Amino acid sequence: MAVKVAEEWLNACSGCEISIVDLGERLLAVLDLVEFVHIPVLLDHKYYGQLGEGKHINIPEATVGIISGSIRNHEHLEVAEEMRRKCQIIIALGTCATHGGIPALANSYRNQEILDRYYHTETTDKVDEYPSEGIPHLLDSVYALDEKIKVDIYLPGCAPHPDQVFAALAGLLAGELPKLPDRSVCDQCPTVREGKGQVKQLRRFLEAPHYGAPDEPIDKMRCLLEQGFLCMGSVTKAGCGGDKIVPRCIAARVPCRGCYGPVQHDGNQLLQMLNALASNGIDIHSLPDYVSLLRFSGAHKLLRPGHKQKEA
Repeated sequence: MAVKVAEEWLNACSGCEISIVDLGERLLAVLDLVEFVHIPVLLDHKYYGQLGEGKHINIPEATVGIISGSIRNHEHLEVAEEMRRKCQIIIALGTCATHGGIPALANSYRNQEILDRYYHTETTDKVDEYPSEGIPHLLDSVYALDEKIKVDIYLPGCAPHPDQVFAALAGLLAGELPKLPDRSVCDQCPTVREGKGQVKQLRRFLEAPHYGAPDEPIDKMRCLLEQGFLCMGSVTKAGCGGDKIVPRCIAARVPCRGCYGPVQHDGNQLLQMLNALASNGIDIHSLPDYVSLLRFSGAHKLLRPGHKQKEA
């Protein structure tokens, strides 16, 4: 009998769902073994019944529940809690779900500040009251899933690599809990490192790094941090390269921006990156801003009002 799977997206962009579709032919193998009983991004299934006759959100029972996105408003919270009640195993899919993701950058501001900025710009007329009818109320912060419900499996990434999504689903179907490597992007980075003290100041990534000929192998390119570009590989969980191993951004000769979140789930990428820079003799005051070090992991109260981006 097929394993029942329910999937939900909350404060998210659907990139994680695209990773599921990007399984390609492997998705056909998965669909032979699972039955998606609820996945709003792909299937029409209403919260309150197909005719809206229900009084409460109702999601079918399932063995596995996959949730992408963070929790930003009361509807997100209600849906997440219903998924937790109806699913035996909950997977937090993507960094928005595991650590807040890009939406958690809003935690640097109070809700009133965000609404004022949104509705009181130079291109909109000032309003006395903000729209509220039929709109879920905002929570006081953007929350990662495990701040509100119990999470069993974490699959970070913006978006998670399809290889990891497949490995997780295949493992669950075999009765095994998937495990991600507790290693950093630097551990899988093949670039050439010459050691500490190679650079003292950071610069913005506004020019191509030096890597010789365009077709030069990536293992001949010098470490991007040692070229003076902020690269967060040392404080970011490995895995973005999937089975090919080489980190995706590094393969494109672009510095790691930390999209897989901290190496350890409860890590603080901002503090760890500052420590890494200081230990390498790099002036932390040359950072263009500090908030961007938490651009993917600002939930869990790491970003709070008052943490504003420094003007460049």
